[in-house]
Amino acid sequence: MNPKTLTETLAVQIHYTRWVVNANLEGVTDDQYFQSPGLAGNCANWVLGHLVHARNGCLVMLGQEPVIDAESIERYRRGSDNVSSAADAVPSADLLAAFNRAQEPLVAGLAAVSDKTLDAPAPFSPGNDPDETVGSLLAGLLFHEAYHAGQLGVIRRILGVKGAVA
Repeated sequence: MNPKTLTETLAVQIHYTRWVVNANLEGVTDDQYFQSPGLAGNCANWVLGHLVHARNGCLVMLGQEPVIDAESIERYRRGSDNVSSAADAVPSADLLAAFNRAQEPLVAGLAAVSDKTLDAPAPFSPGNDPDETVGSLLAGLLFHEAYHAGQLGVIRRILGVKGAVA
């Protein structure tokens, strides 16, 4: 694919981040998902849940159905506390399944979104930008996803699991 539009570029990025997230979580044990990587660091379960929370929001913004109910994933919203145990969390396998289930609806939503919608004011702006549009928010959310995909790679190595992405 040779992306020519914003939405085609974002679709390519979504495929890459999905690959990186899955590679970085392969071989991580259930217990390791809840080990904090150190001071002020979130565990892999929280990071993955946070990605699912963001993908759910993207799906809704693109007119698609969320892949997990908003109430159960609210635990992972921006600024929420780290998860410390499985009793305090959505099971990691369920989060990874929801993350992967979001893939095709996200790509379909991007393919169907109109330029008018992309140019419309965003429903929110993480940086409090009064000029944020749906298009700029989508671009920022994909950067956000790539950031956390890489964070999972660092967490993986801190846990003593061999790196997955060279």
